[in-house]
Amino acid sequence: MTALPPQPLSPLDGRYRGAVAGLGDYLSEAGLNRARVQVEVEWLIYLTGHRMFGSEPLTEQQVASLRALVADFGQTEIDRLAELEATTRHDVKAVEYLVRERLHALGLDHVAELTHFAATSEDINNLSYALTVRAAVYEVWLPKLRGVIEALRAQAREFRADAMLARTHGQPATPTTMGKEIAVFVHRLERIAKQVADTEFLGKFSGATGTFAAHLVADADADWARISREFVTGLGLTWNPLTTQIESHDWQAELYNRVSHANRVLHNLATDIWTYISMGYFRQIPQAGATGSSTMPHKINPIRFENAEANLELSSAILDSLAATLVTSRLQRDLTDSSTQRNIGVGFGHSLLALDNIERGLGEIDLDRGLLAADLDANWEILGEAIQTVIRAEVTAGRSTIEDPYALLKELTRGKRIGRDDLVAFVEKLDIGQAAKQRLLELTPATYVGLASTLVDHLD
Repeated sequence: MTALPPQPLSPLDGRYRGAVAGLGDYLSEAGLNRARVQVEVEWLIYLTGHRMFGSEPLTEQQVASLRALVADFGQTEIDRLAELEATTRHDVKAVEYLVRERLHALGLDHVAELTHFAATSEDINNLSYALTVRAAVYEVWLPKLRGVIEALRAQAREFRADAMLARTHGQPATPTTMGKEIAVFVHRLERIAKQVADTEFLGKFSGATGTFAAHLVADADADWARISREFVTGLGLTWNPLTTQIESHDWQAELYNRVSHANRVLHNLATDIWTYISMGYFRQIPQAGATGSSTMPHKINPIRFENAEANLELSSAILDSLAATLVTSRLQRDLTDSSTQRNIGVGFGHSLLALDNIERGLGEIDLDRGLLAADLDANWEILGEAIQTVIRAEVTAGRSTIEDPYALLKELTRGKRIGRDDLVAFVEKLDIGQAAKQRLLELTPATYVGLASTLVDHLD
């Protein structure tokens, strides 16, 4: 068999690339290298800007030319880094040499030794990961999550008054409205989105074992802790003063746990929408040219929500693993995090793909109000809860002497299908006040929804 040309191994880089491409700007190897170049360049600019070791501040043009290496980072730089790493066998060292080449081209060889000064590779890497993950979250993942939340919010408002039979334990239960049920997911997801948005992205810049040892030997009079703090916070990150060689990754564990939590809520949403579709509560809107089944022409399969489920499970499996393993590093450093962190993009990619499927799926369904009404009208026995609750209130108020109203309604309704006439006849005979009796006689499954509609206002 003839070997295929080189192919992407992950479907995220093949079949689904269009849905997740935005993450590639940050969570790819190239995105990581661009961030590494940024950190190296900014450290050099900081050192010269503060006249460290007799250096002079770079001119505005020189600073702009150095930062252009980051802003214009593209295929030329990607290819050059690959060439350099083929020799160095070290990715961060290759980045250092790339920056030195730019310094040479700019005639700045006199400050070349300040490139990667007193920095261990992890000083560069931890800041680079923090920058890339933060950008991926704020620029790509969170906006997509918020897009899904807004689509759900619109449906919650649209369907706020559409009564439907609830199904606790899968059985007919006290009615709700479709809008209120969707609003529950909006409320849950908004809380998690806020937690993700409030993530603290930490960074360290303190040398081989987090002690500033090399820094202090180079200049015993410099306030290296202050310098480190200024540099890290200047990148928009939170300074971590106490670390080993590595930044401890606790912020990553916190973030990935939150994203995984969001995945699981979204999974719950996908399975619920899938179930409503299977019950006929939601109709799927045919898409021109689409094939629902390869052999059954009548079918429209709920593939958006099924694909979402699978990708959310994959995402959480990866992110859960990252959260569990990244917080452990033997003694002052081991390299287990090197390989695992390269899969951050895979974890976010499957989540982003699921969000895309859910957002599309929500736009391809419509509520079947007629079926909702018919389902309610076929289940009058659910009013048993209302009747026994009113009897309890009447007994307490001294307007009834009925004993054990729960047992009374249990005998009437449990395991039985009864209709409006049965309920009316039963209520007419009840020993309760006339006002209470009239309220029960006017009640229907479609009106027994409590505050469901107004509860949607809590989304505002």
